[in-house]
Amino acid sequence: MADRPLDGAVALVTGASSGIGAATARRLAREGAAVALVARRGHRLDRVAGDIAAAGGHAVAVRADITEPERAEDAVQQTLDRLGRLDVLVNNAGIMLLGSALHTSVEEWDRMVSLNVAALLHVTHAAVPHLIYAASTSPRQVADLVNIGAAAGRAARPGSSVYGLTKTGLSAFTESLRRELLGERVRVGLVEPGAVETELVDHLSETVRDASRRSAAGTEALRPEDVADAIGYIVTRERRVAVARMLVRAGEQPW
Repeated sequence: MADRPLDGAVALVTGASSGIGAATARRLAREGAAVALVARRGHRLDRVAGDIAAAGGHAVAVRADITEPERAEDAVQQTLDRLGRLDVLVNNAGIMLLGSALHTSVEEWDRMVSLNVAALLHVTHAAVPHLIYAASTSPRQVADLVNIGAAAGRAARPGSSVYGLTKTGLSAFTESLRRELLGERVRVGLVEPGAVETELVDHLSETVRDASRRSAAGTEALRPEDVADAIGYIVTRERRVAVARMLVRAGEQPW
C-alpha cells in the first residue's frame, strides 16, 4: 500500500458513535491514522471500530461522558495508553436543541452549554500538550485540532439563540487558540456545517422537529461524509498549509 498522509498518526474524535463523528473516524482511518473513538454509547462505538477494522484500519472505542472533566482527561489518557500518541483532535460532540427562549427550559440550555462548550474545553485542555509534543516529534512536523461549529454560528435565527451562542463562542475560542499555538506547529481549524442528515434533529421536540423539516423542504441536506471530507482535507495538508475556517453548506441552503 502506498504511503498515506496520516500513516503513523493517531487521531481522537469525540461524538464518534454516529453522524459526522463516525464518518470522520472512518475517513481519518482511510488516510492511515489509528483512531480513538470517544462517545457515551459504547455499543455504537464498537460498531464503528468494527467497520474500520473490516476496512483494514485500526480504531479503539473509548466510552466516556466528556461533560465530566475527569472523564474527558481519562479519554485522552486512554488514547495515549492504547495508541501511543496524539496527532489529531476532532472536537465533534454536540447537541442541538431548538426552540424559542420563552418556551425552552433552562435544562435544555444547560445541556447544550455542557456538551457544546464545557466538554470541548475539557478535552482540548487535556489534549493540547500532547498535540504540541506530537508536532515536534512526528515526521509530518505538525499536529491538528479541528473544532466542529455550525452555520448557525454565523447567522442568528429565531429559535436557535443558545445553540447559536455555543457555536459563535466556539468560533472566537478557535481563532484565539489558533493564534496561541502558531509557534507550536499545531494547526487549529473550524469547520462549520450547514444542514446535515444526522441524529441532531432527533433530540428536538416533535413540534420543533416538524417545523425544522418544513423550513428545509426542497433542500438536499449534506451527508456526514461531506463534512468528514472537509475535515480530512484540513488535516492532510502539508505543514505549510493551514485551513483556519471552512463553511460547508448544502448546495441549496439559503442561510
